[in-house]
Amino acid sequence: MTVTILYREELREYDFGVGHPFRGDRYEIFPKVLQQHVVPDGHYTLLAADTCTEEDLRLICSQEYIDFSRDYFRAANRGETFSRSMDFPKYHSLDNLPRGRPGKLEEASRMMIGQVKRAAQLVMRDHEEIVICIGGNLHHAKPDYGEGFCIYNDNAYVARHLLESYGLERIMILDTDAHQGNGTCEYFYTDPRVLFVDLHQDPTTLYPGVGFANDIGDGAGRGFTVNVPMPVYAGLDSYRIAFEQVVEPVAREFKPQAIIRNGGSDPHFADGLTNLGLPIDGFKMIGEKMRRLTQECGCCEIDIIGSGYNIEVLPSAWLALVSGLADFGVDVEEPVPVPQRFEQDLVADDTEKVVKQLRGYLRDYWACFR
Repeated sequence: MTVTILYREELREYDFGVGHPFRGDRYEIFPKVLQQHVVPDGHYTLLAADTCTEEDLRLICSQEYIDFSRDYFRAANRGETFSRSMDFPKYHSLDNLPRGRPGKLEEASRMMIGQVKRAAQLVMRDHEEIVICIGGNLHHAKPDYGEGFCIYNDNAYVARHLLESYGLERIMILDTDAHQGNGTCEYFYTDPRVLFVDLHQDPTTLYPGVGFANDIGDGAGRGFTVNVPMPVYAGLDSYRIAFEQVVEPVAREFKPQAIIRNGGSDPHFADGLTNLGLPIDGFKMIGEKMRRLTQECGCCEIDIIGSGYNIEVLPSAWLALVSGLADFGVDVEEPVPVPQRFEQDLVADDTEKVVKQLRGYLRDYWACFR
């Protein structure tokens, strides 16, 4: 199939500066790698979406937060001193924000919201089955607070946009980033219309320190938050277990009208900030499983790829994800040597125990877990 890939060159401005793990060069490097391995003709179309409006942002953020973020970052871009700069900790905890000119972070973040808005249009109005967004996955951002390299939460935006503008009643968000998507989780914690499933590194070992298996939502949304804390060094077998025993059965029972998956390369064994063990083949497996699950559920999927903190690994992992999603049939090799401890998944049994425990917490809410 031919898949639409949403991408803008200006996303390179989402850059935290020299020495920071999140650099904007990922948005220059990956498109070149993609075009080197897969010719566009008959495979994909690169499409630039418009930036979002403040009305769009108000769907997920307070006006006070929007005003502060806009004014602070734009003043910094001009090299000006912002009179409310002392209020920065009230609204943001963006790690190691570069001094002087922090780049056009806020403007690029708006572009990421614009991309998922266009992706929604493509799947709902143009009836595309899968649309891929290169850039985004700002899943730590909250309505009044930016954290974890994230300003505006594009995952939360597109879910709310699908609910409110297109009238959907069942949306599944699958977060496969190594870090738990605490911002996205909070947006829908009491909302049974959104099934939030998150595969992430054991929160006792990694930021943001939340997302334990017994955290299953609240109120009307109880049972609709599914946290799968993956053991340190979890690899291909562990992710297969999590998909086949948790993700796939709960999706089949929920019957989503749309799936939003977000996550990049940071579950890779060589990522700079995390301690998981997924090989490149694991990213292709995730892409393939998402394509098949979308087809099985008879729904559409918006895939948001943005994270990863080893630039040597990131293009290969992203390419493997895209190849699996779009069925390109590209074999992607490991870009770095594989340490002996990652030649096989040594913690698969631990993952089985986590999954068994999780299914016990959720058995009263889902028949597939009984």
